[in-house]
Amino acid sequence: MEVRARAPGKIILSGEHAVVHGSTAVAASIDLYTYASLRLPPASENDNTLKLQLKDLSLEFSWPVDKIKAVMPGFDNPISLTPTSCSSEFLKSIAALVEEHFFPEAKLGIAAGVSAFLWLYICIQGYRPATVVVSSNLPLGSGLGSSAALSVSLAAALLALSDSVRMGFSQKGWLQFGERELDLVNKWAFEGEKIIHGKPSGIDNSVSTYGNMIKFRSGELTRIKSNMPLRMLITNTKVGRNTKALVAGVSERTLRHPNAMTAVFTAVDSISNELSSILQSSARDEITITENEEKLSELMEMNQGLLQCMGVSHSSIETVLRTTLKFKLASKLTGAGGGGCVLTLLPSLLSGTIVDKVIAELESCGFKCLIAGIAGNGVEICFEASL
Repeated sequence: MEVRARAPGKIILSGEHAVVHGSTAVAASIDLYTYASLRLPPASENDNTLKLQLKDLSLEFSWPVDKIKAVMPGFDNPISLTPTSCSSEFLKSIAALVEEHFFPEAKLGIAAGVSAFLWLYICIQGYRPATVVVSSNLPLGSGLGSSAALSVSLAAALLALSDSVRMGFSQKGWLQFGERELDLVNKWAFEGEKIIHGKPSGIDNSVSTYGNMIKFRSGELTRIKSNMPLRMLITNTKVGRNTKALVAGVSERTLRHPNAMTAVFTAVDSISNELSSILQSSARDEITITENEEKLSELMEMNQGLLQCMGVSHSSIETVLRTTLKFKLASKLTGAGGGGCVLTLLPSLLSGTIVDKVIAELESCGFKCLIAGIAGNGVEICFEASL
């Protein structure tokens, strides 16, 4: 028996950093995915191991099921309906299992993701032997929600073949979960994110699970639906960033200039609310769509200017901004800043020739470009091996 799940990445359309100081932020799913397939072998194969393959990283792991049971007892009856945090004791046991495998120095950060996999697997599937294969077209560590997409895709695949979820195995194509099942996937994915990040906000896994857009402020998440098709050029500067240091830098600047920074955060809040209103409005004719795209471009430019006021831009980001501005396109950083990724709005009437020129110029600077649709479906599953 086999199932495949795919979970989208995410972008922050507006409000990064300011959200920490009480402003509204808007996040959206993108049609770049992490895939997780789960195969439960028939008893006739007599294979008593749990295997994990990370295809893009050329890494493979395997553990005898009996060994997992010995170091992590108590999961003969899986707890798939009860999303549970991993205790420090079990986290040590999982770490011991993970440390049995050699990690190249450049891939040491992957260990947390493998630990999250083991916890989700044992809780949802118990001690059943299986092969899990993970692949992704999301770049790692670039602010596009790759770890959340991993946790969501794993949770979805594991739950799809558990006793907690009823799915029609004979249905064709990519299938969506019902609301109850989505809530369960999201809660388990959040537990995976906690193992990877410690104290995640829950935003990334929620966007990846439910798709479309999420508006958030002061810890409250609100799902909203975009009625406007959007395409973004996502430029990965390949410049690593220290998120904690960037967040701390904004806080320090706020202490030094409280009145000015309060005005900045208030402006960002207004931008987020106006942006979400535009995206939720119905625009069926070409003129209205173009007008809305122009408004969104202006809001993105304003948001980027305010992010520069916060001190979170970077020379690589500024290079992207100058390059896209030559083609009269609006761009802004997404996520922590200090490198990472930059969004550029691609208007619906923009010619493919111009897009190709923009990409060629950006990639000549050593950047990597991706084009993504915005605010599509969340996590989906498929029982067809060919998809």
